[in-house]
Amino acid sequence: MKKKEFSFSLISKFKKARLGKITTSRGNIDTPAFMPVGTLGTVKGIFVDDLKKTGSQIILGNTYHLMLRPTSNILEKFGGLHSFMNWNKPILTDSGGFQIMSLSKLNKIDKNIGATFRSHIDGKKIILSPEKSIKIQKSINSDILMVLDECPKMTNDRDLLNKAIDTSTNWAKRSKVEFGNNKKKSIIWYCTRWLV
Repeated sequence: MKKKEFSFSLISKFKKARLGKITTSRGNIDTPAFMPVGTLGTVKGIFVDDLKKTGSQIILGNTYHLMLRPTSNILEKFGGLHSFMNWNKPILTDSGGFQIMSLSKLNKIDKNIGATFRSHIDGKKIILSPEKSIKIQKSINSDILMVLDECPKMTNDRDLLNKAIDTSTNWAKRSKVEFGNNKKKSIIWYCTRWLV
């Protein structure tokens, strides 16, 4: 059976609202969609069979947390995050950009390097560059990969926001190069979540 290529179809539009369908090789996602969060490779408090009964068509994993636990090496040994979780539907992986904001006391941002973290688990130094984020997401077979972005805490400081946008745009370009031409299997998305 030939795998489906990644695509988006607009089904209906009403004023600013829209109904769409994302097609991936692992299934369709009706949009807008509810996306349960499986940060560490599991959606807490629910078995996969029960999760499927909810009608969930996609779940979210988090690159920063997955690289620490269970680690991308373990996920690769399982053949990727889908096999590890026993989930045969699409998975979107966040790049780790949200942790740049939520763990801001444990990291330093450098446009050229990426984000340097002190692990919240054991204090070890971790560098998460745009390239490393994409490599991890590809290695665990994510269907929708997010580019690493700087997500500042809520602020009205235009200079801080402009710097974050500049850094994120640079990282998006680097992420796109690292991703390459892989559109038949997965897709890379750019997240816009700057708060004003």
